[in-house]
Amino acid sequence: MQKHEQSYWGGIVKSMGLVFGDIGTSPIYTLSVIFALTKPTPDNIYGILSLIVWTLFVLVTVEYAWLAMSLGRKGEGGTIVLKEILVRMLKGGRAMGVIGLLSFVGVSLLLGDGVITPAISILSAVEGLELIPATANLSQAGVIAIAATIAIILFIFQSKGTDKVAGAFGPLMVLWFSALTLSGVIAIAGHPEVLKSISPWYAIKFFLDNGMSAFFVLSEVILCATGGEALYADMGHLGRKPIVRAWYFVFVALVINYLGQGAFLLEHQHEKNTLFAMIHDQSPYLYIPFLLLTILATVIASQALISGVFSIIYQGITTRIMPLMKVDYTSSHLKSQIYIGSVNWTLMVMVIFIMLLFGKSENLAAAYGLAVTGSMTITGIMMTLIFANTTKKWKVPIAIAVTLVDFVFLIANLNKLPHGGYWSLILASVPFLTILLWTKGQRALYRALKPLDVDTFLMSYEQIYAKNRTIAGVGLFFTREWAVVPPYVVHCIIRSNIIYERNVFISIIRTDEPFGVSYKLTEKRGSGLDSFEIYAGYMEVIDIESLLKKNNINEKVIFYGVEDITTNNPIWKIFNAIKKLSPNFVQFNQLPASKLQGVLTRVEM
Repeated sequence: MQKHEQSYWGGIVKSMGLVFGDIGTSPIYTLSVIFALTKPTPDNIYGILSLIVWTLFVLVTVEYAWLAMSLGRKGEGGTIVLKEILVRMLKGGRAMGVIGLLSFVGVSLLLGDGVITPAISILSAVEGLELIPATANLSQAGVIAIAATIAIILFIFQSKGTDKVAGAFGPLMVLWFSALTLSGVIAIAGHPEVLKSISPWYAIKFFLDNGMSAFFVLSEVILCATGGEALYADMGHLGRKPIVRAWYFVFVALVINYLGQGAFLLEHQHEKNTLFAMIHDQSPYLYIPFLLLTILATVIASQALISGVFSIIYQGITTRIMPLMKVDYTSSHLKSQIYIGSVNWTLMVMVIFIMLLFGKSENLAAAYGLAVTGSMTITGIMMTLIFANTTKKWKVPIAIAVTLVDFVFLIANLNKLPHGGYWSLILASVPFLTILLWTKGQRALYRALKPLDVDTFLMSYEQIYAKNRTIAGVGLFFTREWAVVPPYVVHCIIRSNIIYERNVFISIIRTDEPFGVSYKLTEKRGSGLDSFEIYAGYMEVIDIESLLKKNNINEKVIFYGVEDITTNNPIWKIFNAIKKLSPNFVQFNQLPASKLQGVLTRVEM
C-alpha cells in the first residue's frame, strides 16, 4: 500500500513541476493587467474574479482534464495526436485536407506561444524587484537586462539535459502553489465577502453592467488559463491520472490566490503589481524569498515549455511534416528528453527580441492570448468531430458548448491584433509556412524522382546478378518502402553495376503510435537481395546499428540518395535551400560515417 501511496503523490508532485508551471505563474500578472485597464470597483472585482474562476473551470477542467485527456494514443496527447485519430476515422476525403490544415495551424500557434510565454513569465517576475528598497529605482532597461540574462542561462543549460534537475522542479512548484494558497487564505480572511464571487451570477452581472467593454475584458481574463493546453500536450510524459489529480490541487490553489488578490484590491485599489504588493503587505520579511521563488517558478514554467517545443518538433520531423534537424538525446532512460540545438538558439534569440520589443510584461500581455485561444478552439473543433464519430456521442453537446466558449474568447482576443497581437501570428507563421512548404515540396519531389516499381527493377537486377561480378560483403540501400525503388538505387545497381554478394534494402516506417519498435527481415526477395523493414513509433529513437547486428547484417557500405534539385520555381528554390541546410536522413539516424556513400540524383522540379 505504501508504495502505491508514494507513486500516487509522486505522480502529482512530478506533474506540478513538468506541466503546471505556465498556468501556475499566471497569477503574477493576470489581475495586474486586467485592472490596469478596468477600474477596480467592488462590483468589477467580484465580476472579474467570477469570470476567472469559471474560465479556469470551463477551459481547463472541462475542455482539457475531462474531454481532451480522454482522447490519447498510447498515452500521448496533443494536436498531432488528435489529427492521427481523425485520419483513421475519416479515411480520406475533403474533410482530411481541412483537418490537416487545422492541425498545422494548431501546432504553429503552440510553437509561436513558445516564444511569448518565457518572455512574459520571466519579465513579470523580475518586475517584482521594484518593491525592494535597494532595487526600487531599477530602470526598465535594467529589468530587461536581468530577465534576458536569466533567459540566456536557461537556454544554455538545455543541451545538458533537464532530467538531472527535473527532480527539483516538482517540490519547488509544490512550494510555489502552497505559497499562493497561504497568501490567498490570509487575504480572504480579511474580506471573506469575496467568496461570493465564486457564483457565476457575478460574471453575468459584470456583462450586464458593462456591455461591450466587458466582452473585451475577456481578452485579458484568458491570461489566467494560458498553459492549460499543456495538460493534454504533456500527457505522454506522465500519463493522464497524475496530471488530472494534480490539476485539482492546482485549480484550488489558483482560485484561492485570485480571490485573495481580489480581497487585497478591495482595500488597495491603486497598487500596480497586485500579487507582489499583497505579499509585501502581508510580510515584508518574506518578500525577497517569495520573489526568488517566483523567479524559479517562471524558469520552471519556461523550461517545461521549451521541452514541449522540442517534443512537438520531434513529432513533426518523424511524421514528415517538418524538415530533419540534428537531434541530441540528453537522457539514457527518458525518451522524451531531447535537445534540438537549432531550435534552442532560435527560440533564445526570439525570446530576447520579444523582451526588448515590448519592454514590460503588461505590454506583452496585450500580444498574449491570441495563440492560446486559437489553439484551444482548434482542439475543441477536433474533439467534437472525434466524439461525433465514436460511441461517446453524449459528449458532443458538451464539446460544442466548450468550443463556443473558446470561440468567444478568440473573437475577444482579435481586439489585441493592433496592440502587438499580430506578433503571435508572425511568430506562428514561420513554422506554419515551413510545414506547408515542406509537405508540398516532399510530395512534388517524390513525383519528380519517378521511382521504379520493384518488379520492373528485379528484371534488370537478376540479369546483372547472374553475371557473377558481385563485390564481396553486404551493401545496404535505404529506401522509403520495399515495393518502390528510388532512382539512386537504379543508378547504383543497374547503371553502375555496383552489386554486392548480399544487398539489403532497408526502410524505416513510422507507425501512428508514439512508441514501440519492431522489425521484419525478409530474405530471398531476389538473388542475393533481402529487405529489412523497421517499424517505429513517431516519438521513438532508433538504434539502427544494433538492430542490424541482431539480424546478422554486417554491412560493408551504406548507400543513400542525395537529390540535386534544379528548378526555376521560386518556391521550390526555397524548399531546396531548406533541404540543403537540414541534415540528411542518414545523419539524423546517427550511422557510422566511415561506411556512408551518398549517391547524387539530379531532379528537375
